[in-house]
Amino acid sequence: MKIAIIHDWLVTYAGAEKVLEQILQVYPEADIFSVVDHLGDNREFIQGKKSNTTFIQKLPFSKKKYRSYLPLMPLAIEQLDLSSYNLIISSSHAVAKGVITGPDQLHISYVHSPIRYAWDLQHQYLKESGLEKGLKGILAKFILHKIRNWDYRTANGVDYFLANSDFIGNRIWKVYRRNSHVIYPPVDIQSFPLKEEKEDFYLTASRMVPYKKIDLIVEAFSLMPDKKLVVIGDGPDFEKIKSKAGYNVELLGYQSFEVLKSYMQRAKAFVFAAEEDFGITPVEAQASGTPVIAYGKGGALETVLGINSSEKPTGLFFYEQTTESIVNAIQIFEENKYLISPLNCRENTIRFSPERFKNELKSFVNEKLEEKKKFRI
Repeated sequence: MKIAIIHDWLVTYAGAEKVLEQILQVYPEADIFSVVDHLGDNREFIQGKKSNTTFIQKLPFSKKKYRSYLPLMPLAIEQLDLSSYNLIISSSHAVAKGVITGPDQLHISYVHSPIRYAWDLQHQYLKESGLEKGLKGILAKFILHKIRNWDYRTANGVDYFLANSDFIGNRIWKVYRRNSHVIYPPVDIQSFPLKEEKEDFYLTASRMVPYKKIDLIVEAFSLMPDKKLVVIGDGPDFEKIKSKAGYNVELLGYQSFEVLKSYMQRAKAFVFAAEEDFGITPVEAQASGTPVIAYGKGGALETVLGINSSEKPTGLFFYEQTTESIVNAIQIFEENKYLISPLNCRENTIRFSPERFKNELKSFVNEKLEEKKKFRI
């Protein structure tokens, strides 16, 4: 059986690439396809394989400006010839699921999210990009309209959808009117050993971009001078966030994995204010035995067990992305932190292990392959 795996683009090693890494461990014989591949020598997570790319790979500035070619990506992904493969697995948060397949081929798409900036987050994307008005705005809205039409149509080429959370499963139903099966993404919990002794500081860690809402967390702690916050991460909003930080807020910028792990293990709690499709860092914090104070929307509702809904809570939620809501959540945590055990935090993360991901993926694919064989008979 010939197997192809299609990933949107290969330029870094982040959450979607960690999923790709585990898929390849299940199917090491698979060939890889992507819109562009600019990994350079950093190819260990894809077993040193060279991916088959599209014409966008050779276009000017595609290494740094590949996202600018989004209008061409639907055309590019459709030019990949997968006609000789029996099983196609797409790892998609943009266009990978739109690859063309035939009736004798099995196409399973693991969806990190339908194209966020083309669907429900379109208005947020246009606002943050300064494309709400003017000729550029009209052009951007027209392009996104065309991409939505293409994205909806190509859902028909997918035999089965896998979602990385119930939250994304609902988004898949809303956008494509297709059912999906949830397989939570793999989290390397073994790299975050349990530490039961905690120190008197809170932690947040993220790339500093608007939707992560790090500014709200910093503002909230600046209103609580008796509580210390450590912030790890860098990004375009760093200086803006730094200007809002009180003397009790320590911004460390980008740090190595070992430094991040140390702070994650020692923190009193991890604060998370983003609406994420899944959210890996809250799981990593819990693996370290650290409670999570999270915005109560998106994937966090599935990875964190709240004090009001579980006998073995691992954190609590706030339900508005405001400084006041975060301040109130910290106060509630201080009053109820005795309810949260580091051991329960660690235990909760076992259901997100790489081994569980690989077993569930292999079981699902084998089941659908058997069904297809019976259909042929």
